[in-house]
Amino acid sequence: MRRRQQSPSTLPPAPAVPPPAPPPAAVRAEPLTPPVTGPADLEREAGVARLFEAHYSSMLRLAVLLGADDPENVVAEAYYQIYRKWRRLKDVGAAEAYLRSTVCNLTRMRIRHLQVVRRVVPQAPPDDTVASAENTALLRDDQRVLIDALQQLPARQREALVLRHWLGLKEREIAAAMGITRGSVKTHTSRGIAALTQAMEARR
Repeated sequence: MRRRQQSPSTLPPAPAVPPPAPPPAAVRAEPLTPPVTGPADLEREAGVARLFEAHYSSMLRLAVLLGADDPENVVAEAYYQIYRKWRRLKDVGAAEAYLRSTVCNLTRMRIRHLQVVRRVVPQAPPDDTVASAENTALLRDDQRVLIDALQQLPARQREALVLRHWLGLKEREIAAAMGITRGSVKTHTSRGIAALTQAMEARR
């Protein structure tokens, strides 16, 4: 019996994520000059550690769903950047939003870079048998058709749908993460749903 395809109007729950790994080397081993001795340095260390414990899994899931080929490195770089800019954050309480926006930006930049590289250097078709073990664990079999269709969408539409339906963010939060207006969020979400529906129907 053929498995019934999932409707994009009832998107599946976010893929399960394994327990967080130890902090990436970029976060743990950042050289400090001068040494961590002052209250500001100690506050930064504690703040980034809390941010890692609370949001590493969701940031990894976000990078995977947005199509990053190396989600672990994307998230590690995002934590590295927020570590460096911690003292310049106007609102430390907005660190999660800043981290989420950074993951979106880094993933978008990474995808664009790979597209350029692949146009210049011919690439062999990807071998699904050697896919990343981490990525495989994040995506269940019953989600693969939908995820494959999602990855074919334009970047902005994909981001809007992932942030809205998998992370459950509000329009203002999505707008902040993507760096666009709330009206643009509505446009990208609407177009993304329509394109995803068409893609899913074509696969039936």
